[in-house]
Amino acid sequence: MDHILHLKCLICGKTYRPDEIDYVCPDHGNEGIVDVQYDYEPIGQRLNRDELRRSTDFTIWRYKPLLPIEPDAPVPPLTVGWTPLYYAERLAAELGLRHLWVKDDGRLPTASFKDRASAIAVVKAQEKGAKVVTTASTGNAAAALSGLCASVKQPNVIFVPETAPQAKIAQLLTFGSTVMLVKGTYDDAFELCMQAAQTYGWYNRNTGYNPYMSEGKKTVSFEICEQLGWQAPDRIFVSVGDGCIIGGVHKGLKDLLALGWIDRMPKLMGIQAEGSAYLYQAWQNGEDVLTKPPITAQTIADSISAGLPRDRLKAMAAVKETGGAYLTVSDEEILAAIPALARGCGVFAEPAGAAAYAGLLKAISQGLVSPEERIVVINTGSGLKDVASAMKAVDLVGTRPHRVVPTLDDLKRVIEEEL
Repeated sequence: MDHILHLKCLICGKTYRPDEIDYVCPDHGNEGIVDVQYDYEPIGQRLNRDELRRSTDFTIWRYKPLLPIEPDAPVPPLTVGWTPLYYAERLAAELGLRHLWVKDDGRLPTASFKDRASAIAVVKAQEKGAKVVTTASTGNAAAALSGLCASVKQPNVIFVPETAPQAKIAQLLTFGSTVMLVKGTYDDAFELCMQAAQTYGWYNRNTGYNPYMSEGKKTVSFEICEQLGWQAPDRIFVSVGDGCIIGGVHKGLKDLLALGWIDRMPKLMGIQAEGSAYLYQAWQNGEDVLTKPPITAQTIADSISAGLPRDRLKAMAAVKETGGAYLTVSDEEILAAIPALARGCGVFAEPAGAAAYAGLLKAISQGLVSPEERIVVINTGSGLKDVASAMKAVDLVGTRPHRVVPTLDDLKRVIEEEL
């Protein structure tokens, strides 16, 4: 991988060759997260915007020279990437905006953004000859790894809280994963997974530990900017739990700036649930995320529930270095955003995905967004991931089904009452 300069520790700045370490800087235990640093000159010689325009590979692999894998590395067969970017004209008008897009990653193979990282994890695991791949997750990263592993018959062990939504657990079992339902929180599942991986020598996909997960997630930024004709948006709204997604979004934008493919850095708006607001608190109060203790996290948006965000260094840098902001939204605001987003542009989001849209509404109410700004909201997961929450959401806004007997007279009664 001659296009990679080194892996750089985000705490002490020490650098390593990719073959020197598997995951983190050993000087800081499990906290020494590293960043993949690229040599952009040879990358620019292999890939340019004109070549991309002619490419017929509409997956994340169209950006292979910008990914930490060999050019001839075999990749999973599932179609990961190139999700639609919808111009939400009606929503924009309702909000007093001129330009609003919704990036719908609920359209990925296992219906969440996490497929982007898991695709890289599978490639890297097979590169290492790993017999087993493992991860801890609130549900989506687990389902993503489970599905991608199933596509290449890669054995895997998944750790999730037993409170994870049934739809996500059903995915894991259907794909044939070995599933550990942990009697505890996501943070408990994470620690147990870490211990198991070290004990049994499994390849560890965990975010905030495996540096290559950010590299998969950054592909969403490549797609957004390419789909906008390489005109970077002014702001990108993204929900934040562990912090790996917003860190990946930032990394992708930095890659594009370094290559000269975009001419400015969008402001990144990190949206957290009020009940899981570690990064918001740290940003608001100027706290050091390396020393700030864990919080107790509780939110209906299980995908962004994290007492100790594992990729907090990258997540904090993403907001600070782009002049963005962290905002919090209540569970009620998140639920209300599910039907609002669905009815405004036809995108059905799970709570974590809808949180990003709820964050946009909050930003508008606080005067943080100008009407002429070009804004992208990322939906990180399908509403079918958590049907129970969707039903709560529609009940909250007063939408209920009508029960009729199978006669035209009874149907007429309902229609005359409703229309």
